[in-house]
Amino acid sequence: LLSCRLYCEEAKDPKRRSCQTVLAEALDIVIRSFAPILPHLAEEVFQYIPYKKDSEGVFRTGWINASSAWKKPGIEEAIEGACAMRDSFLESISGKNSLEYEVIIVIEPGLLFELTEALQAEETSSVSQLNEIMMASQTTLLSELPKETPSDANIIKGTFLINLEGGDICEQSSYKVIARPIAKAKCPRCRRYTAESSSTPCPRCLQVLAAGKGSM
Repeated sequence: LLSCRLYCEEAKDPKRRSCQTVLAEALDIVIRSFAPILPHLAEEVFQYIPYKKDSEGVFRTGWINASSAWKKPGIEEAIEGACAMRDSFLESISGKNSLEYEVIIVIEPGLLFELTEALQAEETSSVSQLNEIMMASQTTLLSELPKETPSDANIIKGTFLINLEGGDICEQSSYKVIARPIAKAKCPRCRRYTAESSSTPCPRCLQVLAAGKGSM
């Protein structure tokens, strides 16, 4: 998830910058958390952070002060739901390379479907947050099984309980996960199976390379 965003996206792409922001915030909280018991280590790490503008030290810049903007209702549940579906997907392919597959997720209409849509606005995507969590080359999000689904398809079924507003909003939704080998070639840059041929980068990588920000 992190490596794809950090190494494959354009340098100033919002997805890459948002990843860097999360890592920076996490590092800041971790440093301040262990500073009281490991003061010298905390101070040394703090002084080597390249983007810090002040040099007062970790003990003079205050305790942990996480912004309330990080707490968005439904995001945690959306991620946890996606992780549950990813676990179902990985179990269904029995230790094989997940990037060699595309995933179809079918969620009954309801709260879980709406939350999951926040991770993937398009019906099918190879670059969405949902696809990154699934660790597949392509993910399709639907509200009902495709009509062309083979009768012998390996459909993994599961349920996920959503609990919001301290229990005021509670809903259990069912989902289905279908994994099938992807028909595309392996991209020589991002290593996902999203290219038309093994000698040509995928559309996303071609766009990054054309902007002069990426590298093979």
